[in-house]
Amino acid sequence: MTGVLSALTARYASWLALPAEETAIEAVDDPADVRAMPVILRIERDQPPSRTALLEAAAAAAVAVCLDPLAEPGGPWHDDLVAWTDAHIRKVARRARGAHWLAVADQPGRTITVGDAEVRALVPGRVGEAPKVVSRLQITGSDLPPDNPGPPAPNVPVLWLNPAVTMTVGKAAAQVGHGTMLLAALLAGSGRDTELADWATGECRVSVRTASPAQWAGLHPGDEPWAAWRRRGVVTVRDAGFTEVAPGTVTVLAQWPV
Repeated sequence: MTGVLSALTARYASWLALPAEETAIEAVDDPADVRAMPVILRIERDQPPSRTALLEAAAAAAVAVCLDPLAEPGGPWHDDLVAWTDAHIRKVARRARGAHWLAVADQPGRTITVGDAEVRALVPGRVGEAPKVVSRLQITGSDLPPDNPGPPAPNVPVLWLNPAVTMTVGKAAAQVGHGTMLLAALLAGSGRDTELADWATGECRVSVRTASPAQWAGLHPGDEPWAAWRRRGVVTVRDAGFTEVAPGTVTVLAQWPV
């Protein structure tokens, strides 16, 4: 079901084993050649969404693009997604409101609504080739105040944010999107296609919460990423240090319900 994510499965544990300084993304001669997934956050000026709902929508939208039937071999999204996941799974979160939000609805991708929040993740491509309706959207200025969402929803994956790391909502949106994609890749790599298909049918719903220090310590896989996945359903998101955090920082622990 997820051939577009097979490259992530293959390099997951080896990436975690790298020293922090070796996880930094290498500079490219022309930044416009970088492939990235645009993640469009709807943040209206007068009625901004809650932070948690927006992050949950972003996490679901990113993986929904990868699990969509249009991403299957022979589908119109497949080649762009494979070219992207074969390199780095960069995401660029942008904010939109009003007419600018309506304009991106025509771009190929998936929109997910959670509570008062809407996010549209687009099919990835070269940054320099992004259509004007996307490139004109601002990357900065998308932060939202913390909220109190209560306990995670039952029977859905939980994306645990590192309690020791401060991230803007745009950065956190990209990180939880990495987490859902890694969950999908490892499910597919483990032959758990039925679970993955059921999740996709339910629009890839998740909970996003900030872990307590004790929760984080109990979930963190340390040097045993495969054991953590098999025993506790935990996948680690380790950032390459392109923005906001240092290379090698673990930003999210994504936990499949076990």
